[in-house]
Amino acid sequence: MNQKILKVENLLRFHTICRQLHSLGQRRILAQWKHVFSSAYPVWTAQLYSWPWQTDMLFGAALSQYRLLVTKKEEKSRKSQLSSTKSKKEVEVWIGMTVEELARAMEKDVDCIYEALMNTTMDIDSLEADSHLDEVWIKEVIKKAGMKLKWSKLKQDKVRENKDAVRRPHADLALLTPRSPVVTIMGHVDHGKTTLLDKLRKTQVAASEAGGITQHIGAFLVSLPSGEKITFLDTPGHAAFSAMRARGAQVTDIVILVVAADDGVMKQTVESIQHAKDAQVPIVLAINKCDKAEADPEKVKKELLAYDVVCEDYGGDVQAVHVSALTGDNLMALAEATVTLAEMLELKADPTGPVEGTVIESFTDKGRGPVTTAIIQRGTLRKGSILVAGKSWAKVRSMFDENGKTINEASPSMPVGIIGWRDLPSAGDEILEVESERRAREVIDWRKFEQEQEKNKENLKVIEEKRKEHQDAHRKAREKYGTLHWKERSFIKYQKNKEQKPLKLKEKAERDSNVLPIIIKGDVDGSVEAILNIMDTYDASHECELELVHFGVGDISENDVNLAETFHGVIYGFNVNAGNVIEQSAVKKGVKIKLHKIIYRLIEDLQEELSSRLPCTVEEHIIGEASVLATFSITEGKKKVPVAGCRVQKGQLEKQKKFKLIRNRQVIWKGTLTSMKHHKDDISIIKTGMDCGLSLDEEKIEFKVGDEIVCYEEKEVLTKTSWDPGF
Repeated sequence: MNQKILKVENLLRFHTICRQLHSLGQRRILAQWKHVFSSAYPVWTAQLYSWPWQTDMLFGAALSQYRLLVTKKEEKSRKSQLSSTKSKKEVEVWIGMTVEELARAMEKDVDCIYEALMNTTMDIDSLEADSHLDEVWIKEVIKKAGMKLKWSKLKQDKVRENKDAVRRPHADLALLTPRSPVVTIMGHVDHGKTTLLDKLRKTQVAASEAGGITQHIGAFLVSLPSGEKITFLDTPGHAAFSAMRARGAQVTDIVILVVAADDGVMKQTVESIQHAKDAQVPIVLAINKCDKAEADPEKVKKELLAYDVVCEDYGGDVQAVHVSALTGDNLMALAEATVTLAEMLELKADPTGPVEGTVIESFTDKGRGPVTTAIIQRGTLRKGSILVAGKSWAKVRSMFDENGKTINEASPSMPVGIIGWRDLPSAGDEILEVESERRAREVIDWRKFEQEQEKNKENLKVIEEKRKEHQDAHRKAREKYGTLHWKERSFIKYQKNKEQKPLKLKEKAERDSNVLPIIIKGDVDGSVEAILNIMDTYDASHECELELVHFGVGDISENDVNLAETFHGVIYGFNVNAGNVIEQSAVKKGVKIKLHKIIYRLIEDLQEELSSRLPCTVEEHIIGEASVLATFSITEGKKKVPVAGCRVQKGQLEKQKKFKLIRNRQVIWKGTLTSMKHHKDDISIIKTGMDCGLSLDEEKIEFKVGDEIVCYEEKEVLTKTSWDPGF
């Protein structure tokens, strides 16, 4: 019951008891005087006796009316509360929704979201309309808005169907037909791989390669005199192309490992062996440069034993052929060994049905657009076929072989150049044929959607980590300042804001000099990938931060120059060109364009550019050394100045240079001289063997016999980056 009613009832009970006691007292008096007044005042006495009873009735009626009114008010308030809870708006939300999406779902303005999160640990300054919100903040906003929450999944998650293209199941053995082996030539740089391949296909590829090293994967079909055909993949042996060699091993059937007889097993030789083992591919050993006088094939075979490559001479199963790529000796024996191994492997493929293959290389041709070199692994590729690879698709407009000759079809194991791609696929992408352009678009849309979903998950993960960091920082700050007076807190915040003042121009220049933004452009996808792989080894960010702004395939464009100008970066081009107009534009905008045709020259240039951004180090160059033979002091005015009597032991002492005093191999003073005298004459230079008297600019320093005085000068020396790319 209402507390007010209880108070009123208690008050009324107390008042009634008082009246009853009073009435008892009156009755005694009236009983004494009744006989006097009963005859004269009968009406008055009746009224006197009836008054207390009427008063109680009046108070009781008032109390019942009051109780009724209070009860009605309580019922009304309960009904209003129930109606208010019923009228709460239900908002459908989902995990990861943006600020704008939440405002739209609540039918509110975006500012309402900011207001709701104002006094929370959320960093509102970094919050944008398209920023994703965590579950905690969504609940907080809905709660403060007085609305109800209803979770739901994204609609696209409910209805999106997997539209990806996949490889077909294994073919029926009856449909399989023999195919040519795909052979990869691997080995260390300059061990003669390309020269060896030149002799086999009777071309001069090595002569056209910059610096005499192969910098792309070349795929070639070679017809041997016996009528056999072999598809060769010539992978680069340079350290920069480790990833390209790995791709070569994944699509190949046999690896020919080339090792120079005069050089032996090297770093890239070991890597090539590992790639072959990872791909579970058999090896044929070609010991090259056997025509040289210092050649030692047996040494090579013994060194390979340490890497589980056991030749037939030592009881293993690896065929070893002694060759000379330069003279062509024993090359047919190498080809026959390869064909024999291929026959033992019984290589077969299904030439029917949709095409399956792998992109070996991709590049952009000015006249033909995106072009890929591919190895067909299943089916027969024909003009007009619809292909998908990665997030790109093509309607085959034209095909050509390794000599640039147009062909009409390509069967399994054939290397083929494909023209007709809408975008440039990446080297190593799987090629699959689909039935129509519509189906190709579906596949690409699905793959892009899948990539976007993965990216969203990663973004949400990053947001959650940032939120936790922010909460921890906020909690620590509250713990730190919780015990302080508000004046102390205000002073500390003022000090922090003062420290975070805008950088001065000089400080900004120093900070920017510690960052090198770069743009990489290459002729083919594989070359760019190789350069990026080298950049992944960069481990000197504490010296200078290396920032990759953009990378791509093709010649340097105006957009690249604009990007470089915006980020104050440098453009590096590998086997690409920059037109006169582009170069003039770059000069006007103060952008450096550095073009290279050999990859390690590009990396050396990059190292020099990084080194130029490092602060110079100061080195001391000793000019002369003297030993203290005696100590004495002279009077100058009222002061006594200590003087060292010295003899120059090496070089010469120059008064204008810097000096240091060494005692027991420890430097106890550095500075300049106040005077240098030979006998009584002031001189500026004292040479070897001469005596002199020296006084320092520090009066408190006392000389001792046996001390050494060294004259030196400081020179600034350019610092070299500690980054070692591995070659």
